[in-house]
This record gives sequence, C-alpha cells and structure tokens, in this order.
Amino acid sequence: MYFDTAEGPVFRPPSEAQSFILRVTIGCSHNRCTYCNMYRSVNFRIRTMDEILDQINQARRYQNHIRRVFLADGNALVLANEKLLEILKILKDSFPRLQRVSCYAGPQDILRKSTAELQQLNEAGLKLVYYGMESGDDEVLEHVCKGVNAAQSIEAGQKIIGAGIKLSMMVILGLAGKSGSNRHAKKTAEAISAIGPNMLSALTLMMYRGSELRDEYERGEFELLSPPEIMSELYNIISNIELPSDSHCIFRSNHISNYTMLAGTLPQDREKLLSNIKSAEAELINLKEWDPYNNVER
Repeated sequence: MYFDTAEGPVFRPPSEAQSFILRVTIGCSHNRCTYCNMYRSVNFRIRTMDEILDQINQARRYQNHIRRVFLADGNALVLANEKLLEILKILKDSFPRLQRVSCYAGPQDILRKSTAELQQLNEAGLKLVYYGMESGDDEVLEHVCKGVNAAQSIEAGQKIIGAGIKLSMMVILGLAGKSGSNRHAKKTAEAISAIGPNMLSALTLMMYRGSELRDEYERGEFELLSPPEIMSELYNIISNIELPSDSHCIFRSNHISNYTMLAGTLPQDREKLLSNIKSAEAELINLKEWDPYNNVER
C-alpha cells in the first residue's frame, strides 16, 4: 500500500507486496544504467520531511496492520544518515507492530556510508537491503554504466552484511550478451561467493523501451542470448558459487522475466537446482519463437 500522488512510477520488490511503500525519494539518483528505464520519466529529487510525514500520517489509520515498510524509490540510502534515522524513529513510533524496514540501495550509496552509519541504521530498524549487483565482471559493469567496478560491487555487498543488515542481491542473466556470457557467469559467481548474500535472485535481461542497451541491440551491436543459452549461463553461475557449508543463501529465479521458476537454498540445494536448470534448458531448445523485448513466447 502507498499513500502518494507524487510524480513518477512506483516500483517495489515482489516480496514487499504487503508493505507500506514510503517514497522518501523520487526516482533514482544514478539513473544511468543502460539496461534500465524504470525512472527515466522523472527527475530525481529527495523528498522533504513534510512530504514524508504526510504519507506516514495517512498510513496511521492502518497502524495495526502495517508490519513492514519499504522505503522507495530507487536508492533510499542516498539520504543523509540523520534524515534516515529520523524517518526510522517516526516509523517505529507510528506503527507499533512494525517488524522491519527495507529499501533498494545502489552500490555507490552503500559505499558512501561508513560501517558505523550502516550499523546505526540497522539498530534503528533497517533490516533488509535489496541490492542490484547485476554482474561481478568489470567489463559488463563498465558497459552498462553501473558506476562501480567489480571490486567496489563486492565491497558494497560486504558492507551491508558486515553491518548486520540482511542482503537480498540481484544478478541479471544475459547482461554480457553472447560474447561475454562465460566471463560474466564466472566473475558473477566469484562475486556472490565473496559476498555471501542472505538472498540471491537471478533475473533475465529484458530489452526495455528507452534503454540504451535496447538501442544497441536494434543497431546490431549487442547479441542476445537465446532462452537455452540463458539457462546455460545460470548453470555456470550456480555451479561456480562457493559458499561455506553452513551458509543459508535463499535462491530464487521467479521474476516475470525468467523462463522457468526455480527455488532452493545454497549450497544445500545446488545439485537439485543444477538438475532443474538442465531440464529447463532441454525444454527451451524446442521454443521456436521468443520475444527479446519481454521474454515470452509469441
């Protein structure tokens, strides 16, 4: 639920469907990733406390039902810690049944925070961060204008974990195209292994209208992976992730972009996941027509 008529679209993770969506910013402060068009229609701005308080005051009538709050839009950690701490305190005081607050976070914003600042946010109620790492490969990250290199991407994920905040991390299958698929898979698996996220999601690249990567594709400068090749790339990623045996990383591949739904825990369910991926790859070989713009059969 959200109580807002401000400009621009509202996005949230699937797991935040029952959350109070509190828009503390409009848009994304980075907004330059070439595969993404989520916030291209709005100019980024940080919302005033009056705007934020207005949303919270409207939500108070449902205070006995609100247990989770998601801070939107694209990267709430761009806010100064003082402002975030003030918002978290107001939320705690306003909603007696509040269990957790979560948000999206870009790697640059995470890196700007000290570990002590992130720990403060955790203690104040920020319990989960959704982080789109996308790839662990330097070439891919530079090509899609992510704003960080692989080492910085890894450092960002490790900082969230180190502050005691749960980390839900996303990677994008097919982001390197055909020419870089094997490298993307290997380096992304290495990055995941180095970070050890609590949750990991694999999404599939979609050619969104208004994104520079789609323009590259239409000029013939970017070669998409076919559905079976996407599954082969995912197989390479999962098979190369090395986590301690006592780790408990929840893995999901259930986004609307994905060709098949997968679920398991790493490293415990690795072999089951690899078997299911191989089965899906074999089935997708028979897919005669597919739409690179929305990844569904015609």
